[in-house]
Amino acid sequence: MKQAILYIGHGSRLKKAQKEAVAFLEGCKGNMSEPIQEVSFLELAAPDIETGFKTCVEKGATHIAAVPLLLLTAAHAKKDIPEELADVSSRYPSIRVTYGKPIGVDQEVVKAVLTRIEETGTPYENARVVLIGRGSPDPDVKRDVNEICVRLKELAPVETVIPCFMTACKPYYRDVFAELEEARGKTTFIVPYLLFTGMLMSEIEREVEKLKETNPDVVLTEYLGFHPHIQQAFLNRVEEAVLNEDSRFDFKGVSDAASAH
Repeated sequence: MKQAILYIGHGSRLKKAQKEAVAFLEGCKGNMSEPIQEVSFLELAAPDIETGFKTCVEKGATHIAAVPLLLLTAAHAKKDIPEELADVSSRYPSIRVTYGKPIGVDQEVVKAVLTRIEETGTPYENARVVLIGRGSPDPDVKRDVNEICVRLKELAPVETVIPCFMTACKPYYRDVFAELEEARGKTTFIVPYLLFTGMLMSEIEREVEKLKETNPDVVLTEYLGFHPHIQQAFLNRVEEAVLNEDSRFDFKGVSDAASAH
């Protein structure tokens, strides 16, 4: 058996975001012992999933663990990436493929959120935290963000943690911001639950600046990015897909991937 890991990033039009993703995934390689490790992207960047998969095969892989670098489980994890994997893996029926989960709910992610708050240098005891996710119609996204909020409140001495989203599900973050305009007098941390910089982060920055005009107690943290705790959480997902205990991560097609993720 010759095990390979195929890391699958989302891809970005922004050079900074793309460089961050490549550096992060290349940095993950040194933490794993598998002889073949390749980086690929779903869209907007090269190499694509097909190219990465073929490179693993050309290097002698008999087993490929494909692992998506995604914070949350939604359409990319359940449909888009599995479709690409199903197409290319069908041409190599002798290769056993496992498919890892997105980062999802992991205590290391909760630690990353707390670290971003701590990095501001502002005391957070009894503070309010607003966690802004990208959002999705998929209920798993809202469930996971809510769980991260619950765990953060258990980990840190904050008063409350409020989940909200930029699109596709409620509560909508601008509605939460509207309520904060009248909620002065308590430190409120705004935490962008995002892996990458980009248009969404720029939008949050603009809206926070507007909010500060009426509520000076608002503090914006860095987006999660590729913090060491995020790396550890991702490596947890990689190890799961490689070990494949009880064949739980065997990839059999799009429908199986959707039900498993």
